[in-house]
Amino acid sequence: MMHMTFYWGKKVTLLFDFWRTDSWTSYAVTLLACFIFALFYQYMEDRRQRFRIISANFRRNYPPPPPSSAAVNTPLLYTFPTVGGKWNSARFATAIVFGINSAIGYMLMLAVMSFNGGVFVAIVLGLAIGYLLFRIGDEDDVSVDNPCACA
Repeated sequence: MMHMTFYWGKKVTLLFDFWRTDSWTSYAVTLLACFIFALFYQYMEDRRQRFRIISANFRRNYPPPPPSSAAVNTPLLYTFPTVGGKWNSARFATAIVFGINSAIGYMLMLAVMSFNGGVFVAIVLGLAIGYLLFRIGDEDDVSVDNPCACA
C-alpha cells in the first residue's frame, strides 16, 4: 500500500515497480541517485538560462527586418515560426534543454511523492547544493531585449 504521509524507512518503491529498495545499501544508492538527479536539474536549468541569454543577444545583434504591409496583414498562425526573430541554434537548444529539464523536474516531483523522508531530504539537498554550485551567479546575467537610447 502506498504511504500518504511522510515516513522514514529503507523500504521504498521509487517511480517504477522495479525500483524497490529492501536493504540499507540499495536505499543509500537510491538516495544518492536522487541527489545527483537534483544536482543535474540545477545544472540543466543553468544551461537553459545561458542559452536564453545567448539567443537574446543573437536577436539583439541581428534584428528582424521591418514588417512589410503584407506581413502585418498576415494571420498569426501563418507567422508563428518568425515570432520573436529568426530561429537560431541557441533558441532551438533552449527549447530542447527546457523539455529535458521539465521532464527531470516532474520525475523529481514524483519521487518526492513517494513520501519517503530520506528521498525528500536527498532531493532538497541536491537542489540546494546544485543551486549553490551552478546558479548562484544568475543574478548578474541580465538580458535587455529592447534597449532604449533615451536620456
